[in-house]
Amino acid sequence: MIQPANRVNEIQEYYFSRKLKEVARLNAEGQDIISLAIGSPDMPPSPQTIDKLCEVARRPDAHGYQPTVGIPELRQAMAHFYKKWYDVDLDWKSEIQPLIGSKEGILHVTLAFCNPGDEVLIPDPGYPTYTALNKILGTKITYYDLREDNGWQPDFDKLEQMDLSHVKLMWTNYPNMPTGGNARMETYEKLVDFAKRHGIVIVNDNPYSLILNDHPLSIMQVEGAKDCCLEFNSMSKSFNMPGWRVAMVVGNPTFISWILKIKSNVDNGSFRGIQLAAAEAFNTNTPEWHHEYNVETYRRRRDIAEEIMTTLGCTFDPKQVGMFLWGKIPEKYKDVEELTERVLHEARVFITPGFIFGNNGKRYVRISLCAKDEKMKEALKRIQQFQW
Repeated sequence: MIQPANRVNEIQEYYFSRKLKEVARLNAEGQDIISLAIGSPDMPPSPQTIDKLCEVARRPDAHGYQPTVGIPELRQAMAHFYKKWYDVDLDWKSEIQPLIGSKEGILHVTLAFCNPGDEVLIPDPGYPTYTALNKILGTKITYYDLREDNGWQPDFDKLEQMDLSHVKLMWTNYPNMPTGGNARMETYEKLVDFAKRHGIVIVNDNPYSLILNDHPLSIMQVEGAKDCCLEFNSMSKSFNMPGWRVAMVVGNPTFISWILKIKSNVDNGSFRGIQLAAAEAFNTNTPEWHHEYNVETYRRRRDIAEEIMTTLGCTFDPKQVGMFLWGKIPEKYKDVEELTERVLHEARVFITPGFIFGNNGKRYVRISLCAKDEKMKEALKRIQQFQW
């Protein structure tokens, strides 16, 4: 009797993969479910980005294998992006590695730094992929708490009380998903100090810094961060390119070389047209474009999401940023799915229960802003028809 590898039994199918099958079945029955669950931007990339992709795709010499390290034009554009938005200088030749999405980067970084059994610090609540990939790779997972009363920032006093002798990596994510807790320079400075004193590599996942955020920050702005930190950034969210799978990891040349050694044995570089189109977006998307798509549009939708939260009796921090709204459910519900399942099957609106992000999310829901204004208004109208 053939059995799967043990790691298959350590994880479950991704929540959205499972739940979207149910939503598809309900839609096939004529339910017309409005999804406010997944953070997949519904808007297009800039016109010049699409034009560049089409232009390159027509070239007969553009369809061969590409270097895993990424083409120079893309790495130069990524360095330009960091200088433009964060005033951080990066050597495009040695301090930037393009990725086929940040999810891939989590795998490669963990393979590059951790042996089976090494310890990894993961935020709770946090992105489920941090947990799933570390289970697959056989590292020891230790969660650290993020709490609403601390602005969803790490509790450094608690961290210092832990046995950190076997910790290799610490995953952070600011602006935070799912909570919307914003990046703070004070937190970044404490993280760099913490990493240096304990010999830990901080990996900051930073795809949301331009969305509903007037002051984008990077951990690389802290003096000495390159010595002990890596940072992910992505085009999926702020450039409306989730399906293109373009991201980056930045850090010191030694760390980047280790990641490249792993990555070059796993995949080749992405299609040249995608790389050149991504470079075009980095180089030509104006601050006005970013303001329209990443601030004005999401601000309108956020106002509607706040009405939905209020209608459901949920409380939320109005200062949160990013492309989601995170809210605490009323005490009358025994668990979050009691609310989210009612919303799905009665109001025909799909919102995300916070338990999928960890134990500290069990009393929260998340609403995505990645739906047209009209769809969000219709979702609000449906929800207002019921008593919650």
